Amino acid sequence: MKLNVLFGTLFTLVFSANTYAQESEISYVDYVNTLMGTDSTFDLSNGNTYPAIALPWGMNFWTPQTAEMGDGWAYKYDDYKIRGIKQTHQPSPWLNDYAAFSLMAITGQLKFEEEERASWFSHKAETAKPHHYSVYLADYDVTAEVAPTERAAHFKFTFPESDSSYIVLDAFNKGSMVKIIPEERKIIGYARNNHGGVPENFHNYFVAEFDKDFEVNHTWKDGWELQQDSNNAEADHVGAIIGFKTKKGEEVNVKVASSFISPEQAQLNLDSEIGESDFKEAKNNAKEIWNKELGRIQVEGNNTDHIETFYSSLYRVLLFPRKFYEINKEGERVHYSPYNGEVLRGYMFTDNGFWDTFRAVFPFFNMMYPELNKKIMAGLANTYKESGWLPEWASPGHRDVMIGSNSAPIIADAYLKGNVYPEDVEVLFEAILKNANIEEGRPVASVGREGLNYYNELGYVPYDVDINENAARTLEYAYADWTIAKMAEDLGKEEIADRFYRQAYNYKKLFDPSTNLMRGKNEDGTFQEPFNPLKWGDAFTEGNSLHYTWSVFQDVEGLIDLMGGEEEFTGKLDEVFEMPPEFDDSYYGFTIHEIREMQIVNMGNYAHGNQPIQHMIYLYNYAGEPWKTQQRIREVLTKLYAPTPDGYPGDEDNGQTSAWYVFSSLGFYPVTPGAPQYVIGSPLFDKATLQLQNGNEFKIIAKNNSEENFYIESASLNGKDWNKNYLNYEDMMRGGTLQLEMTNTPNKERGVNKEAVPFSLSSDTK
Repeated sequence: MKLNVLFGTLFTLVFSANTYAQESEISYVDYVNTLMGTDSTFDLSNGNTYPAIALPWGMNFWTPQTAEMGDGWAYKYDDYKIRGIKQTHQPSPWLNDYAAFSLMAITGQLKFEEEERASWFSHKAETAKPHHYSVYLADYDVTAEVAPTERAAHFKFTFPESDSSYIVLDAFNKGSMVKIIPEERKIIGYARNNHGGVPENFHNYFVAEFDKDFEVNHTWKDGWELQQDSNNAEADHVGAIIGFKTKKGEEVNVKVASSFISPEQAQLNLDSEIGESDFKEAKNNAKEIWNKELGRIQVEGNNTDHIETFYSSLYRVLLFPRKFYEINKEGERVHYSPYNGEVLRGYMFTDNGFWDTFRAVFPFFNMMYPELNKKIMAGLANTYKESGWLPEWASPGHRDVMIGSNSAPIIADAYLKGNVYPEDVEVLFEAILKNANIEEGRPVASVGREGLNYYNELGYVPYDVDINENAARTLEYAYADWTIAKMAEDLGKEEIADRFYRQAYNYKKLFDPSTNLMRGKNEDGTFQEPFNPLKWGDAFTEGNSLHYTWSVFQDVEGLIDLMGGEEEFTGKLDEVFEMPPEFDDSYYGFTIHEIREMQIVNMGNYAHGNQPIQHMIYLYNYAGEPWKTQQRIREVLTKLYAPTPDGYPGDEDNGQTSAWYVFSSLGFYPVTPGAPQYVIGSPLFDKATLQLQNGNEFKIIAKNNSEENFYIESASLNGKDWNKNYLNYEDMMRGGTLQLEMTNTPNKERGVNKEAVPFSLSSDTK
């Protein structure tokens, strides 16, 4: 999916900053490959993505469906038949979808069962962009297209000459209803399918308006039983079929919208977001919106693959969390609460796993989208008011997935950077304190802190008390405690701050000096036996001790001291990369995909495809060897990512793995969300320009940058020498230029003194 460039000629792609309000000569959306990561299966993830046709953070996405109804891998690149284009809200195949329904066009003999109606297609006759999807349905000689809005979409089906042309609306199983209204050229109904996290009264109400009269109308009910000449159906699984005659090249347009609130709100969403506009207008509007958002960062370089990977990754960062609120007839923001089932005022966002996204996605929002993050924080305050707890994995309500207390870092980092509305501050602080003080009454185990009473008494979650992934929980709670302390200190709550600063050192309780690794600890204070640092799971989460030992985001210098100094620390980092990719999968009973993804890339035990270790490469900056960070970062950027269907090194996960790429390719990364710093790596591009929301502009210029020149020889910030291994958040927000001189030889004199080292709790002088 290359742009039209002059091959064989050295060129530089220069991006104009004038892409905010109008179409520019560079269309950023054209660099996006929404199929990146779709070549994935249960056994091996190259992203576990689907092509989302959507607006940034839209309430509804749309995607072509190659798999059967209910399959979390709804679109697999190697599949060859499409069953429909469905509305989806799926954040991950592991969470699966909810509120899904689909549209499909057919001709000739009526086929509506999903296996029978599926049509052969080819990627050669498929266009997959964020703002527009088009595919040729070969069995029916139909081209199907869709363009999105936030809560609606415009479909266009181009038919052949046929006496028997149909459009099938499949409302899916687990409770659905359809009603055909021929005189209004309309189908209304609802879909209730879900995989948890919803109240009893959950519905997704939809409306579909056509621009052609119906000559045929049927429905079906459970078991694919056709109800000829029927206008109504309601059961576990129903659908609607409308038919007509078409001329060659005739276009049939369908405007579709939905609402979690009511049928009337679904109609309002349709009228307000599409109204009388045609398909071209919807498509162009969506393109303009994407170009505006993608164009907030302009990158320049002579490698088109890198540029395509950058914008394909940035597209993923801008999808989640999704807006779960709507605009009522009075113009107010309202939402159906996935926590108590009521319709309430205010913001609500969902479909996010904070175990993944606290690391880089939310720091990216604080840097590039502070106004959005204020709204997300308001939504978190509403979640707390409506359920009594903060979410950790919401889809759309609380889901019992993953571990940690990572809502605290997300909230504290937003607050410390000024991105929380004043009226939400005390509510959110109360909420994160509840997580840290109360274990009883949680709706699911992933909410709050599993093992909290042990943690608050012993300073760790014991290995032998039937709480799995206990060491990982301890390390994540200790980091969350540091972020609580920072927020409490800023709020003038000194007693609370003192308590949580002390607890932030709890990571030390799991450190085993005999191995220089983190290790599960029993309730009586003894370490777990036997101990295999290569054992995945057990005391850790989707990783092993070699991966989780580095999860001391708040105090890397303290970890260096525990290991005996910088030489021992960097030696242990080196060991992870240099050892064979050995593993112990006995905890799971089979080789999970995260293990396989580590094993096959020839990078030792470095498991970039999963989140716990993604910050690890940057830690050389804390121990006097920043050139190793530079070398390893460039290796991961160019080896493990590509703008292709197998272009991710593991699960993409709500933008996190993409955010790692976006940050790292720009040249820095937020190792410690909550600290006002970014740790420097090795920029991939010759130049990058960030258009900040406050109106300022920050540039990163890498002179003499090339495939071989990935080491930093020298650096200057706004014309002054910059020998530190980090950037300050405030410096970036003021705008300016970071200029780096790149070379092919490591400079072992730069960034090696104590003043160059990024923040650590043990030496909090910065």
